[in-house]
Amino acid sequence: MARLLHLVGSPTSAFFDDLSRLYAADCLANAGDHHEHVVAHVSPDGSWRFPASLAALANADPLPIGDALARLLAMDVDVALPQMFCIPGMTSYRALLDVLGIPFVGNTADVMALGAHKARARAVVAAAGVRVPTGEVVAPGGTTTLAPPLVVKPVDADNSAGITHVTDAEQLPAALAAAWAESGQALVEDYVPLGREVRCGVVERDGALVPLPLEEYGLSDTHPVRTAEDKIRRADDGTLGLMAKNTPTVWVVDPADPVTAPVQQAALACHTALGCRDYSLFDFRVDPDGVPWFLEAGLYNSFARQSVIPTMARAAGVELPELLDAAVASALARAAGHRGRS
Repeated sequence: MARLLHLVGSPTSAFFDDLSRLYAADCLANAGDHHEHVVAHVSPDGSWRFPASLAALANADPLPIGDALARLLAMDVDVALPQMFCIPGMTSYRALLDVLGIPFVGNTADVMALGAHKARARAVVAAAGVRVPTGEVVAPGGTTTLAPPLVVKPVDADNSAGITHVTDAEQLPAALAAAWAESGQALVEDYVPLGREVRCGVVERDGALVPLPLEEYGLSDTHPVRTAEDKIRRADDGTLGLMAKNTPTVWVVDPADPVTAPVQQAALACHTALGCRDYSLFDFRVDPDGVPWFLEAGLYNSFARQSVIPTMARAAGVELPELLDAAVASALARAAGHRGRS
């Protein structure tokens, strides 16, 4: 049994803090009892808390970072599961775990930074032979040479914030402004005609890369691009909720579907090109001719039961506790190998 640290919260915003705790709570409720689970939480003000459980977060005393790091080391955890979704959480705090010598599940800080920057990620996978739409990065005050139809999105924002489907040149200034409001740059891409939109996860099992069944999203001519409302829902009381899977708008694709093989092949190429480890997730637009086009990478996995990768794995017959156990074992093996080389 490993002592597994769930690193939760966000130093940047209440939204990302809420989102992190939402996914972490779902993971903790469904991860099984193969490990001892402990929690460290980072608040938007930068303070740390070490609650007995997420439900007891309000009862835990806040600590400044110096005291928090001493407390973290004293916990003597075996491995960490990062549950933070803001850019610093995906990068700086993973790097901090490396500095502290705490092995963790998932991709390294530099890979997370690469995947979070849509323009850089698409350049890397394109160099590996994966198709990407023609695109340009546009700084504030600039414009694009591309003509509609286009998709305009922030270059490094998540959850489809600030994304616009541009069908007329008159819409372009507002679309660029919406993207710049979320990021320092906008990524403008040719709109790939709607055939299908799917995601493909990849996991590492026993040293081999295994592509998972695809998840598909029910888009249409009247709703041709996924927006923030398609990913996260907020109730009337302001609380966040995970979007349900296997609904009329989201479903797992039959592995025998002809779209599966070319998308899985592209996902494996993306995983390798970006230098991923343990798992990865990629969005593809499949045009009416059945050709997949890379849209973006999602290189985190909270191991919440309703998250995309666990949903795909469950469709392949792998339940969440087994999926988590394999990832923890990989992190521990990496740590043992590193100590052996020291």
